Amino acid sequence: MRIDILTVLPEMLESPLGCSILKRAADKGLAEYHVHNLRDYSTNRHRKVDDYPFGGEAGMVMQVEPIDRAISALKAERDYDEVIFTSPDGEQFTQPMANSMSMLENIIILCGHYKGIDYRIREHLITREISIGDYVLTGGEIPAVVITDAIVRLIPGVLGDEQSALSDSYQDNLLAPPVYSRPSSYKGWDVPPILLSGHEAKIAEWRHEQALERTRRLRPDLLK
Repeated sequence: MRIDILTVLPEMLESPLGCSILKRAADKGLAEYHVHNLRDYSTNRHRKVDDYPFGGEAGMVMQVEPIDRAISALKAERDYDEVIFTSPDGEQFTQPMANSMSMLENIIILCGHYKGIDYRIREHLITREISIGDYVLTGGEIPAVVITDAIVRLIPGVLGDEQSALSDSYQDNLLAPPVYSRPSSYKGWDVPPILLSGHEAKIAEWRHEQALERTRRLRPDLLK
């Protein structure tokens, strides 16, 4: 999978993309990340990519030309499955979305900034708008990392144990069951005896029951 990220703050993406699971995926050749500074596509001598909005609102707007030039340059080199804009008014990012997107080959993610982007970009260049929550961030870089992390970890071969991702929260619309490790007893806090029994079928049944109970209690909306 190839992910191209368009941003005015490329330095915000260096650390997250260069460590942990994302780095492992890149080292294995299973994913590659290319961060593009939108200022490199500006025709302004000061490398500006924003201007005042028509209509006199406060704030600055990312201009259409640099973004169009960047996306057009990338599309001239290869086909893209999705051109994503990270936006607080986009569709809510979910685990099922991550599952389906992990099977794509080439993705562009555009990080918004300032007051927003020229709406013509959204009308003519974007194929999908995604929000990671009902709140506003300074820019789209953090959502871009969230989306990238969520989908890349699902690519076969990225995780050491591929079954691990299948038991994550939100798979099958359930929260994950409780997990425990050694020691089995600490300060009188004991691990549930069923997990020490070695009975795989009963352990699986217990985990499913716990997942249902936690989902009913904490996120009943998922069961609807």
